[in-house]
Amino acid sequence: MPGMSPAGSAATHCPYCALQCGMTVTAAPAGAGRASRPEVEPREFPTNRGGLCQKGWTSAELLSHPERLTTPLLHGSPVDWDTALGYLADRLTALRAAHGADSVGVFGGGGLTNEKAYLLGKFARVALGTSQVDYNGRFCMSSAAAAGSRAFGLDRGLPFPVTDLDAAEVVVLAGANVAETMPPFLSHLRGARQVVIDPRYSATARAAVEAGGLHLRPAPGTDLALALGMLHVAVAEGHLDAAYLAARTTGFDAAWRLAAGWWPERAERVTGVSAADQREVVRLLAGAKRRYLLTARGVEQHAHGVDTVSAWINLTLALGMPGTPGSGFGTITGQGNGQGGREHGQKADQLPGYRRIDDPAARAHVAGVWGVPAESLPGPGRSAVELLDALGQPGGPKALLVFGSNPVVSAPDANTVRSRLAALDLLMVADLFLSETAQLADLVLPVTQWAEEEGTMTNLEGRVLRRRRAMSPPDGVRTDLQVLSGLAERLSPPLGTGAFPAGAFPDQPEAVFEELRRASAGGPADYSGISYARLDAGEALHWPCPAAADGEQPHPGTPRLFLDHFAHPDGLARFIPVEHTPPAERPDPEYPLWATTGRVLAHYQSGTQTRRVSELAAVVPCSFVEVHPDTATRAGLADGDAVRVVSRRGTARAVARYTPGIRSDTVFLPFHFAEEQAANLVTNPALDPISRMPEFKACAVRLEPA
Repeated sequence: MPGMSPAGSAATHCPYCALQCGMTVTAAPAGAGRASRPEVEPREFPTNRGGLCQKGWTSAELLSHPERLTTPLLHGSPVDWDTALGYLADRLTALRAAHGADSVGVFGGGGLTNEKAYLLGKFARVALGTSQVDYNGRFCMSSAAAAGSRAFGLDRGLPFPVTDLDAAEVVVLAGANVAETMPPFLSHLRGARQVVIDPRYSATARAAVEAGGLHLRPAPGTDLALALGMLHVAVAEGHLDAAYLAARTTGFDAAWRLAAGWWPERAERVTGVSAADQREVVRLLAGAKRRYLLTARGVEQHAHGVDTVSAWINLTLALGMPGTPGSGFGTITGQGNGQGGREHGQKADQLPGYRRIDDPAARAHVAGVWGVPAESLPGPGRSAVELLDALGQPGGPKALLVFGSNPVVSAPDANTVRSRLAALDLLMVADLFLSETAQLADLVLPVTQWAEEEGTMTNLEGRVLRRRRAMSPPDGVRTDLQVLSGLAERLSPPLGTGAFPAGAFPDQPEAVFEELRRASAGGPADYSGISYARLDAGEALHWPCPAAADGEQPHPGTPRLFLDHFAHPDGLARFIPVEHTPPAERPDPEYPLWATTGRVLAHYQSGTQTRRVSELAAVVPCSFVEVHPDTATRAGLADGDAVRVVSRRGTARAVARYTPGIRSDTVFLPFHFAEEQAANLVTNPALDPISRMPEFKACAVRLEPA
């Protein structure tokens, strides 16, 4: 098999973040027993250059973990696959007959391969006929994606290869802590003067300051005001790129009318960032030839995250950065397939190829590939938080199928999420381990993980990569594709669609990818020119990569977008007029502190994987709350004390960690922990009106000794 090294060894990619670091996985020797651990070694790849972080180095422990699920569980008892799928099909059929197609919801994940994400979206809309499908990537990239689409006409996290950052003179990281979330990323920033914008003195901020860069500490939820203040500086100090604005943009005047009232001193009063620092950052960007501004979840996970990202895009447009060789704007995708996962149909409003589900032409094209009438496809459904909140409620889904997600830990307002899941008539979870969500399920299905399967992933720069199988899964474990295919065989098609076409739900990854190519053809995220053969031959293919006409050379892919024109019909980028709006919830005498959440180096997402890795669990065994020593003293807390973090929605327990570098009005909680330590017990489910992103990064809390 291409990509295979010695027997039982495969050149593949890390199972965690969107860098998708290159690694080689070698299976344990035959006969060594399940307890024998496979091995991973880093390999040279542009994103990681032969390096791995702690999570990558220890990832093989999961492949032989004693808690691995290996048989379906029905109401907690082992059953065979025929029994499990038969039960599931019967229950789904009965619910759909009694309550309609939308009585069943589907919840996917940003770690699923492109093939799984594609087939899951197709399964929801064709096999089930439901509009109620979304995924946990709504919690990750939705605000950045919406802002990029309206400014540039297209969303691809980084519209340039990550290696372009190597030559940068200045890089601004707004709401990004890459030193902990994707450490190999730092190797691309070593030559640049870095500016980190974060309420915390994070590991990334520390690295920037120690290398001669800057750290700006805005109050949570005020990043938009900061961006407006900097745009004011750019205009007032004569840093506008007038030729670029005239040739490549539209809408500046409307955006400036709002920004004109945000002189930097006013922005300082709102954000806490000095006017002098605002001016310094703008001068750094304006004075460099090779400069980049990158956003991440810190500025995006807000009830006005789309507008906040738009404000940063406006600043970069004013300075002539996007689409200019050696410069640019980008957003840092978090989950392993957070880019590909949002392109091929598991979002509530989307069809494959990054097409909109309410576009008649898109519906006709995809329906043609799927062999069903276009009118049979459902319309847009509820977004992730709204879907979870509707579960078991009047008019909401009565069943939920969960693939590759753990919303009990990862969704905001965890108490409400748990109560909604408990109200369902049917909950099915497909996972590697008995996650907190799986513990609530009527049916749990054991599925393969990264080194046991074939497929493709799309990393943070839009490059499509091959995930390769190095070892067989444990006996009794199936792939998600096999689950979907086997379930579809047992279901009757929704009324009006006719019989499923032969082979409608293939269970082989390459067959699914071939269909994905056809479905994406002509769409914004066009994969039609990408094939397993080209990827296995070592080609670096970034989408869009359309299929070549007969007799033409294959399309080389598009590593750099927007160099000639943006993706709007007129080729111009849009300034978007935006105004600062405070967070949905603000501190008051009862809840006097801001709480913000994020990741730490040793853990990943909901912790289902990393909390089971002994080395990582030993580094950070439980939740903590970063708090300024003065703030802790006022709350009667010593360093290391047990703490109750209390909001209007719930209480999370943690250990106090004195952190002099954090703002005194702000505390920080990692979101990787479960049960009473879950940070999302306190977070606010207020939603961005455009992206439907919840406000993870700003809510009001108080601290109490536990």
